[in-house]
Amino acid sequence: MGKRYQLSTLVMIIAGIVLLAVPYINDSRSFLILMTQIFIFAVFAMSYDILIGFTGIVSFGHAMFFGIGAYATGIILDRFEPTVPTLLISIAAGILLAAVVSFIVGLLTLRLKSHYYAMLTLAFSGLFLVAAEKWRTLTMGNDGFTFRVPDILKDRMDYYFICLVVMFIVYFLLKRITQSPFGKVMVAIRENEQRVESLGFQVLYYKIIASVIAGVIASISGSLYVLSLRFANTSVFSMDTTLDALLMTIIGGVGTLVGPMLGAGLIEFAHHWLTELAKEHPIFERWLIFFGILYILVVMFFPAGIIGTIHGWGRKRILQRKSVKEQKSPAG
Repeated sequence: MGKRYQLSTLVMIIAGIVLLAVPYINDSRSFLILMTQIFIFAVFAMSYDILIGFTGIVSFGHAMFFGIGAYATGIILDRFEPTVPTLLISIAAGILLAAVVSFIVGLLTLRLKSHYYAMLTLAFSGLFLVAAEKWRTLTMGNDGFTFRVPDILKDRMDYYFICLVVMFIVYFLLKRITQSPFGKVMVAIRENEQRVESLGFQVLYYKIIASVIAGVIASISGSLYVLSLRFANTSVFSMDTTLDALLMTIIGGVGTLVGPMLGAGLIEFAHHWLTELAKEHPIFERWLIFFGILYILVVMFFPAGIIGTIHGWGRKRILQRKSVKEQKSPAG
């Protein structure tokens, strides 16, 4: 496990160095925006993986935390002078609000069975969506609003580096949490909640903490998202936003952290590529159909997600080698 942990860390460091060099190779505005979106959704998908991948909690309302971060940042920067201290306060406000909401929602719903929890989180997310649509004096409803950002965020290449650094900080932070004794209990809850409870662990406590961690990280990704667009509207609370995180996590591989990052990259690249093809040929205007086919193929050939399936192949080879060695040793 130790060598594997060190290897994954080394791979991530190399990937980080490569990504740092990418803007100096291709600095086109559209490419930088695409990569920035990938980093942001990678953070969002990792936050969702803490729930579904490590704790076994299925949520249909994860977009509410993404939206809380988005609106907290957008509204504060719109109402006050867009300086760096204001930016930090707006992100902190989103984090604090997401932590409080995730704690309350978790306390009210995590006692329930998984499917009831999923439906209630969907209901809570719907409440936030309706509130954002109706409270027009604050949110401008469906029309949304634009806002100014600090000068430090106006350069696309600088914002690329900021989002890249945030993604890696979140990755290593969540890696540390999931490798800790707390993370081991989370995984044990996912595997067998009743057994963990019989051993004396307060399952609800661990579930709520996991929910708060996921909510806070999702809020950060929401803040980064609206900062990249300099625009906020109610789509950040939509069910599609939660489904994006779910697909990114499942395609990449649940319970792996690297998987959601890879899933975010694949989905955003596929989205961009199919949208560009639609300009060339009318058949690709229905790009959602091709997107669905791509998703079906990935699920068929990588049932545990891409990273999960690769790990499965690795474990299978190790077991085969051990079996061969055990068969040879008596003869030796």
